[in-house]
Amino acid sequence: MRIPLSWLREFAQVPAGATAEDVMAELVKVGFEEEAVHRPTDTLQGPIVVGQVLSLVKEPQSNGKTINWCQVRVVPEGQEQILTGKGIDPSGVQGIVCGAHNFVEGDKVVVTLPGAVLPGDFHISARKTYGHLSAGMIASVRELGIGEDHDGILVLSRIGLDPEIGTDAMELLGLYDQAAEINVTPDRGYAFSIRGVAREYAHATGTAFTDPASKVNAPAALSGGYGVKLNDDAPIYGKPGCDRFVARTVRGVDATRPTPPWMVSRLRLAGIRSISLPVDISNYVMLELGQPNHCYDLDKLAGDIVVRRAAAGEKILTLDGKERALDVEDLLITDDSGAIGIAGVMGGANTEVSDSTTNILVEAAHFDEVSIARARRRHKLPSEASKRFERGVDWQLAGVAAQRVVDLLVELAGGTADEAGTDVGTAPETATIELPASFASERIGIDFSEEQITTCLEDLGAAVEKTTDGYRVTAPSWRQDLETKEDLSEEIARLVGYENIPATLPVAPPGRGLTRTQQQKRRVVQALADAGLTEVLSYPFVSKAANDTFGVAEEGAGREALKLANPISEEHGYLRTSVLPGLIEAARRNLSRGFRDLALYEAGLVFLPDGKLGTESIPPLGAKPAPEVLDGLFDGVPDQPLHIAALMCGHDSPAAAGHAPRPWDWADALDAARLVGDVLGVELVVSQGSHQAFHPGRAAQLALRSGEVVGYAGELHPKLLAAHDMPARSVAMELDADAIFDAAADVIVAKHISGFPVATQDVALVVPQDVPADAVLAALREGAGELLEDVALFDVYVGKGIEDGKKSLAFGLRFRATDRTLTADEASEAREAAVAVAAERFGAVQR
Repeated sequence: MRIPLSWLREFAQVPAGATAEDVMAELVKVGFEEEAVHRPTDTLQGPIVVGQVLSLVKEPQSNGKTINWCQVRVVPEGQEQILTGKGIDPSGVQGIVCGAHNFVEGDKVVVTLPGAVLPGDFHISARKTYGHLSAGMIASVRELGIGEDHDGILVLSRIGLDPEIGTDAMELLGLYDQAAEINVTPDRGYAFSIRGVAREYAHATGTAFTDPASKVNAPAALSGGYGVKLNDDAPIYGKPGCDRFVARTVRGVDATRPTPPWMVSRLRLAGIRSISLPVDISNYVMLELGQPNHCYDLDKLAGDIVVRRAAAGEKILTLDGKERALDVEDLLITDDSGAIGIAGVMGGANTEVSDSTTNILVEAAHFDEVSIARARRRHKLPSEASKRFERGVDWQLAGVAAQRVVDLLVELAGGTADEAGTDVGTAPETATIELPASFASERIGIDFSEEQITTCLEDLGAAVEKTTDGYRVTAPSWRQDLETKEDLSEEIARLVGYENIPATLPVAPPGRGLTRTQQQKRRVVQALADAGLTEVLSYPFVSKAANDTFGVAEEGAGREALKLANPISEEHGYLRTSVLPGLIEAARRNLSRGFRDLALYEAGLVFLPDGKLGTESIPPLGAKPAPEVLDGLFDGVPDQPLHIAALMCGHDSPAAAGHAPRPWDWADALDAARLVGDVLGVELVVSQGSHQAFHPGRAAQLALRSGEVVGYAGELHPKLLAAHDMPARSVAMELDADAIFDAAADVIVAKHISGFPVATQDVALVVPQDVPADAVLAALREGAGELLEDVALFDVYVGKGIEDGKKSLAFGLRFRATDRTLTADEASEAREAAVAVAAERFGAVQR
């Protein structure tokens, strides 16, 4: 919102010397943001004065142009020229060459004298041109930076001015004024007006505010005016699209009269160009009061005005010259001929005010915010009117705004107002808010006094009634955003001053902070990063083939997945059931850009539909659904467990002198998975696995001690790698993190570290090749008893000395007692007990 300072001073006590920066500094105190300063004098400097053309000689030139050699008086006759400078004639008459032809002798014009600077850093000086010394320039509107008209120079009589020769033209045209531009948040639509900003400036400075609405003498009631019917048979959320419509008639208007320069100047600084007097008056009142309005050519209307929803297939030609197909939800202003405007957004071309208009019907209405916002977005028609309506306009203001437009049409356009008028609609019910006496202080952290609370609320325009336990507050009609006690508390804090809120760090109540699951996730992702992997985030949208490949272990078993109704692309039309497809895409992208050695991981949700999904209908917007409706919505949401996956390809380190990097292999993927379990204190049971996305012989299945499978790790399938242009022997792992989180103990207790020495013994067992090493290891652990501290497989051998169909597994066993030093016999006895269990279960023979 741009606020011309001269306009603001009419309703707020802005110091005479205050700049736009000063005004913005005050408005920042009450919650507005600074945007920009608009000051014509930043690019325009005098001397620029009113001159009168004494003579005009047309001189054809050899290039085909005809120039005017003019003598222009810039000082009243008989007076001395008090301006000095190179090129300024002391006689008060300047010789000027001008190429425009839209003026004659005797016209008063704007003259930029030598020494002046025009927008674009164009310096005016006396210079020889077309055989004359031209000392100045007769300016056009565009040259002055106040419009786009460059067809001819600005003749002051055509804009209704007859000033004295030598008058400062910058002051005459309002070019010494300046505007402060602020950002208005969506909940404060009342500030899209000089009225609203002036009130806020008064709040910020503690000075008096004069309501511009109080200066308008609007009739208490209207009747006998133009026929208007409110007929909304399809209200949105049960709220009528229009609940008040005021119509006033002004006859005998001269629409060709020029708009006064003071109004043009204010509109220009506010960011609106001058169009015609009736339109300018309409825009001026909208900016001043915040109530959009519209002027119709009364003689072009046919029958009563009806406010209704559009019919299927209906069209309208809007003021921008475009024919628009209407939606049945659009709220229209209509007459017997059809649609004459999209309510609150843009008027129709068929009833547009033109130079031939003599009778005007003024509309000032109150429209529903949702109806206007939807129509504006639907037709891509942002306008100053819709900007205000969709944020909320004061219901009480329609009659005042209509009267203000009428008064200006009478004063400036020579019209005569009809005493009769139209005012139809029903006022909304007044809402009251109960504010407990201590609520604001407890919420904000300041001990507000009773006087501060009542003064702040009354300054807002609210009616405040003291009750036994606090206050009963009726919000002003222009503050529809004030609905709860929290809203009132925030307003009290804003007006008392944000700078008065103490900067004290509150003490966190016990039991708050990160949840157990959040803490677990943080530990895991940090551990993987500390291990040298790089975290990435990928899109959750994948193809059906990716879900069928990565989402299920068995080949050919399709994975049930959620299909998107409006996917980014048909190729990625499903929500993921595995994180690995996104990691592969990230790796491919990096590989294509020359990064050959990668170790990536991601912690993200997957989407696993099971049973009923969604609900039969979607709850209506604009109102909070009932608890049972919310329960139904949540019941229809698919399970979304957290998965953690890692992918590695290339080498574990860059090549260097004396160092040969090691390629990533299946063991690295398995170590990454085990790291997740170790961080959470959960033992992952590793066994030979089978998954269609992994190599048939180099994949491990990962399970909990309960037997629940929680993931896979190993080398990805060669065919899959080739299909995705990935390096051979790329490895990966994926775990159901939520399942591991649930299995983790609430508190991880560290094991006691014995101070006694360890006794290490090795054993090599020959077993059938189809016996998993992990099963043999489990048998050894079980048989060794409590003295066994650790057992690990360190070698697998098949070849000479081992009969066909068998393999040799070498294990290292570490024994330790907590209360003594073990003897060699004790360690050997425990080892033999372990071997006995392996021999009983698998026919293991010591090698």
